[in-house]
Amino acid sequence: MASTMTELFRAYWRTIVGYLARRTGDPVLAEELAQETFARATAAFLGWRGGSPAAWLLAIARNVLIDHQRRGRRLVPIDHAELLPASAHGHDEVEMRDLLSRLPDAGRRLLELVYLDGFSQAEVAAMTGRNPAAVRTAVWRARDALRALLTEADADDRA
Repeated sequence: MASTMTELFRAYWRTIVGYLARRTGDPVLAEELAQETFARATAAFLGWRGGSPAAWLLAIARNVLIDHQRRGRRLVPIDHAELLPASAHGHDEVEMRDLLSRLPDAGRRLLELVYLDGFSQAEVAAMTGRNPAAVRTAVWRARDALRALLTEADADDRA
């Protein structure tokens, strides 16, 4: 466990920059936002209660990214095609959110973290303290459950 901000910086800089680069599409901007992330983490370090450093830093990075977006900056859109089967493309956003809400909390949250928030499965594993293989399996199962709900919704629409 890292005990100083310097150790956290050295251990997690690449993880934070990688996440931010995927979301912004700009490696220079990603480094600027990562610097802001670590500045905020430094200010909050004394109040940190421990736990997963990766989860704590990624949550701060996500908040920095949200603040950046609120200032009118554009982010790279996340491709949701991988998440959804071809039959989903006929559903609007309201229908998709309804279908997501029908999933068990754990599965829904995993899909949100990976596909809506843009975290990699390795980052989600670090955030949740789970094995990356377990996260991959859980994401696969959640996607499978969503596909089943889509099939059911399509059958209801045809009836």
